[in-house]
Amino acid sequence: MDKRQAIGSWLSGPRAAAEDMGVDFGYRGERLGLPQEGPGSIAPPGRRIAAILVDWGLCMLVSYGLIARGDNAQVVANWAVGVFFVLSVLTVGTVGSTPGKLLLRLRVIGDQGDRLSPVRALFRGVLLLLIIPAVVWDRDTRGLHDRLSGAVQVRI
Repeated sequence: MDKRQAIGSWLSGPRAAAEDMGVDFGYRGERLGLPQEGPGSIAPPGRRIAAILVDWGLCMLVSYGLIARGDNAQVVANWAVGVFFVLSVLTVGTVGSTPGKLLLRLRVIGDQGDRLSPVRALFRGVLLLLIIPAVVWDRDTRGLHDRLSGAVQVRI
């Protein structure tokens, strides 16, 4: 292997380097028995990030408009975290989607295809607030908060 190949494999990441050596990882969600494309397949990261931004924006509006009127921006943001937690736990624990996820046609289900129980939704919400579990992904691009709570975000 010359220097260019070594640098190229470093820049493209370990997955690409392993695939160049012949390792087959399969598609995202294959290990979970999910389809590769269409409804029921793993939600792409871009849509999941957009959904959380929509939800955060809604929570900021609720926090500013209903709870923390006239307070400074830090107080509004603090209240928005609480509103976000309640929104996430209640909506994912009942209908399986937050408003942002519904807008982007996503749903949170159990990794066995079942609905998340309120307890699992609560656990997932707590992990989501910690932020770090949400930004650590496995090879299926499933966040650690989803993996630990036995959840997966899919397209609908």
